[in-house]
Amino acid sequence: MDTISAISTPYGTGGIAIVRVSGPEAIAIAERLTCPLQDAKGYTVRHAYLHRGRTNEILDEVLVSVFRAPHSFTGEDVVEIACHGSLFIQQEVLRWLADEGCRMARPGEFTQRAFLNGKMDLTQAEAVADLIAAETKAEKDLALSQLRGGVSSELAALREQLLHFTSLIELELDFADHEELEFADRSELKGLAQKIEETLTALVGSFQTGNAIKNGIPVAIAGATNAGKSTLLNALLGEERAIVSDIHGTTRDTVEDTLVIDGMLFRFIDTAGIRETKDSIEAMGIARSRQAIENAQIVLHVVDVTKDEREPLLTSPKGEKIGSKPVLYVYNKVDLLKGAKQTEDTDKPAIYLSAKNGEVEALKRLLVKTAQGMFQHNGTVISNARHYEALVRAQDAIRRVQEGLQNDISGEFLSMDLQDCLAALGEITGQITSQEVLNNIFAKFCIGK
Repeated sequence: MDTISAISTPYGTGGIAIVRVSGPEAIAIAERLTCPLQDAKGYTVRHAYLHRGRTNEILDEVLVSVFRAPHSFTGEDVVEIACHGSLFIQQEVLRWLADEGCRMARPGEFTQRAFLNGKMDLTQAEAVADLIAAETKAEKDLALSQLRGGVSSELAALREQLLHFTSLIELELDFADHEELEFADRSELKGLAQKIEETLTALVGSFQTGNAIKNGIPVAIAGATNAGKSTLLNALLGEERAIVSDIHGTTRDTVEDTLVIDGMLFRFIDTAGIRETKDSIEAMGIARSRQAIENAQIVLHVVDVTKDEREPLLTSPKGEKIGSKPVLYVYNKVDLLKGAKQTEDTDKPAIYLSAKNGEVEALKRLLVKTAQGMFQHNGTVISNARHYEALVRAQDAIRRVQEGLQNDISGEFLSMDLQDCLAALGEITGQITSQEVLNNIFAKFCIGK
């Protein structure tokens, strides 16, 4: 395998820049440009001047870190050169390395080599990209859990049990002439299949949580016209994102934006006011509002507290949820109240506020509390669509195994379904993966990682 190099720090001028070199000639090439490294132990740093031996030209004063195979990120010899962050110096370092025989790394090639060298499985490699892209604490925590093998260990246990029974059934097939022989205990396999099906169902179900953490928890801001939905969106975001007007039906389409609150990403959808209308354009907006409410995981039902009117199409008994999602009642325009109506007792999640005056801190706290209650998950959480799709196929396969055991089908057909389940799980961790899939995954990485 050839030796590769790339800048691992973000593009641009900075205090320092890190140039990473990995491959069989990494130490020898770096030594020719810096200082003696052949005797350097792994995890050590040396001070040096970056120079060309032929002309003795000095480019920069650097620190050279050495990581020896197999105890490095890629599993190969790795050298990291910390130089000053001038764009000119960075490009010159890469050019000098290329002159010495280094090839420019492709996107994600360092992590791909780590995967190919057994330093991590595919779920952990993908978690590296998620960790780099994390914009919230929740995303960081999820990616770090997967990088530390949260998904891998869960799937490894399933595959080990499946492999044991698959091998026993395959053994039975080898002795097909002796029909009385049965190496795999069918009752034990039934129990195992049930346990695996439950685990897969939990993992598939966790995707909703993982997807919300990565892409934002969808929150629909719904209610009657002129209740202050757009004003509430602007107050939450702290900017004039939606048009605000006293004219009923101003909002004709959904308006979306995101906000991080206490490390959690929320995706707010301001919807058109729901009412009876003969305006065909407004009716289309209302239809989209209903769709947004259906797709949301939290609904903010905004009510004009001066009217306390509830649109029948959104009405639910006190504390009841629309479908399976929580509804938070937001009684808006309290600045217009003259009485004590805003202090009425309620047994449902409700907030009294003035969106016009930006009084949304209590609502933000309630949103975080609600989201934490929804997404409490004690087990492994799946956030990758590729993992989800493979888990669904594994789930279908293990259910066919359960059905086959119920109908007492032959070991040959059981083996086929077990193999399908194993293959689907193997695709997730990279034990069974095509080069095309690998190229597609690592192409999404940044260069230098």
